[in-house]
Amino acid sequence: MPPSGAGDGPPGTVGLLDLRFASISGVTRVTQQFQRTPLYIFQPIYLDPRRPGMAFVYLQHQGDGMLQGDRYRIDVEVGEGAEVHLTTQAATKIYRMESGHAAQLVNLTAGAGSLVEYLPDPVIPYRHSRFIGRLDVTAHPQATVLLAETLLPGRVARGERHAYDLYRATTRIRRPDGLPIAADALSFGGASGRADTPARLGRHAVHASFFTLAPQERTRGLHPALRACLDDSQDIIAGVSTLPFGAGLVARILGPSAIPVRYALHAAWDTVRRHLTGSPAPDLRKS
Repeated sequence: MPPSGAGDGPPGTVGLLDLRFASISGVTRVTQQFQRTPLYIFQPIYLDPRRPGMAFVYLQHQGDGMLQGDRYRIDVEVGEGAEVHLTTQAATKIYRMESGHAAQLVNLTAGAGSLVEYLPDPVIPYRHSRFIGRLDVTAHPQATVLLAETLLPGRVARGERHAYDLYRATTRIRRPDGLPIAADALSFGGASGRADTPARLGRHAVHASFFTLAPQERTRGLHPALRACLDDSQDIIAGVSTLPFGAGLVARILGPSAIPVRYALHAAWDTVRRHLTGSPAPDLRKS
């Protein structure tokens, strides 16, 4: 059941994307692909000279954003030893809605020895929009998975500051045997109250989360390194916590605008990547 104020309303567009990746002769390839517009991808590119077999995939959206009633589902399975970076071409805009809500479900599965990075651009919910998102991650204990989520306050130039009606984003992490590792929920608007109140984001306009999942023996020393990296970032406040069962770390970042938070996220990504893989964060070639 949708939460109060986010009833079904009229139907919108249904977008589907189903991707499977496997390592073939040391290079990660797409072995299965199904797409239904407005969701689609082009062929993977290989842009990291330090990890030449890693596939970089840009999740594309036909149109300018999500409208009321839109339903998107993205399923990604990364096989044993494969390496995939998933990102978006631009921020996801959530438009004003007269009724109903937009929803997106992302399922990520990371096999043993795989490296999966899911670092989409921010979500921008417009005034009177309603969005429900869920990210379900199934990660093998020997997989390395990096996840990021960024929420912007809206169209600040038009005076919007968390003026949406509902924003709910849930991240759930588990092992292949079903063991739950973590569940994280961000819920603003509706019965949850506005984001810009003292008990929530307060004066901070932008919120970001950064999850690191990796074998425990490889994360030793990462907590202080990540904390030091974020402490050196300008104009943000941040904290780093450990996940249950020694599964990894999660960092929270708050900032006044998109730019300092973006820089802090990139610094966190670079720090974690160097620690876990020995490779720096590459240039994603975004305009």
